[in-house]
Amino acid sequence: MTDLSPARYERPSALAFLGYALGLSLVLWCLAGAGFSLEKVATAPPRFADFASRAFPPNLAPDVLARLGWKMVETLQIAVAGAVIGVILSLPVALLAARGLIAGPAVNQAVRVALGFVRAVPDIAWALVFVVAVGLGPFAGMLAIVVDTIGFCGRFFADDMEATDKGPAESLTATGARRIDVVACATIPGAMPAFISTGLYALEKAVRSSTILGLVGAGGIGIELKVGFDLFDYPTAMTVILMIAVVVIAIEQLSGRARTQIIGDQR
Repeated sequence: MTDLSPARYERPSALAFLGYALGLSLVLWCLAGAGFSLEKVATAPPRFADFASRAFPPNLAPDVLARLGWKMVETLQIAVAGAVIGVILSLPVALLAARGLIAGPAVNQAVRVALGFVRAVPDIAWALVFVVAVGLGPFAGMLAIVVDTIGFCGRFFADDMEATDKGPAESLTATGARRIDVVACATIPGAMPAFISTGLYALEKAVRSSTILGLVGAGGIGIELKVGFDLFDYPTAMTVILMIAVVVIAIEQLSGRARTQIIGDQR
């Protein structure tokens, strides 16, 4: 007769128990370093309720909406321009990072390390760097988005090209085609759907990032959010938060539909 009783947990070995204990100790240590406090957790809801009571209703005055609307347009301009330029520049970088295409292992590794460094630095830190380099304003924000997008797309574009079907590339190689011709005629077309999907993700990421770059003077609506909190103008700050949420969600929905359409066309 088949035993249909649910599986039972086995008693952990001494080594496994030690691992669990170390993991729990690590979590507790991180909570302590993060300043976790039950007292602060208990007192947070009344404070949040006070903020909400002072922030609602949002400031919907026509002049405020007009000013914030133009700042949101500037934010989208930063995001779209930075993402498009970043995606375009990511392709040659990805060609150098992809193994077995046009560059040797040493170049592949060096480019991948450089891309890892770019991804490791937050986009707001890049914005600070470019504010110092080119001054305050949206241009610094756009450059920060460009660099962040190259770090994001460069790695994934390289992986996408490595994962393409090798059949067409091998057939062209057998005819004596050069490496660059094989990449242009087989590898890139095969990876193009993945490129488009990754590029749309990069656009979503750029829109989210660009909304906070204004906090460091890199243009966009982030500066309005900072000013609202600095002046305790919580209704205006709440208006900014709601505008950011609406725009980001709308971009994510449009991007998701575009990706679904691309995947459907490929089937």
